[in-house]
Amino acid sequence: MAKHYFTVTWDQLHRDAKALAWRLHTQGPWKGIVAVTRGGLIPAAIIARELENRLVESICVVTYDDEKRGEPQVTKPAVAAGDGEGWLIIDDLVDSGTTARHVRALLPKAHFATIYAKEQGKPVVDTFITEVSQDTWILFPWDTEPQFVAPLARSPG
Repeated sequence: MAKHYFTVTWDQLHRDAKALAWRLHTQGPWKGIVAVTRGGLIPAAIIARELENRLVESICVVTYDDEKRGEPQVTKPAVAAGDGEGWLIIDDLVDSGTTARHVRALLPKAHFATIYAKEQGKPVVDTFITEVSQDTWILFPWDTEPQFVAPLARSPG
């Protein structure tokens, strides 16, 4: 179980995705982008805009169920990407690397990029922006909503 939580806002996600696009820009041009669903959809859209790439494919992989990791199940392959040559794979996060290894096996010639990377998953991706500790659970903006938090002085203990 995660010992730490890292909350990512929409603004921060957008800045980090743009930073990733900036890093990837010099490595292109790319035939297209493969978004790993669901987490990679929004970063892929931002990166596609920044790189002016209008060919966006998706690969649907189910790995987590209520924060519990299982074996990856591909529910929709990225058919248009072939073996991945000239393609860019985008995901929000590489954690243990389980999903990334699975996707990389299907698209072995693609360039794999994530915004966030944990220690165990870093070796599986080619490019990332921010490293977070393995015991951190990232709370993405699509998984959270703003709510009232009591002032510190009102908190028990």
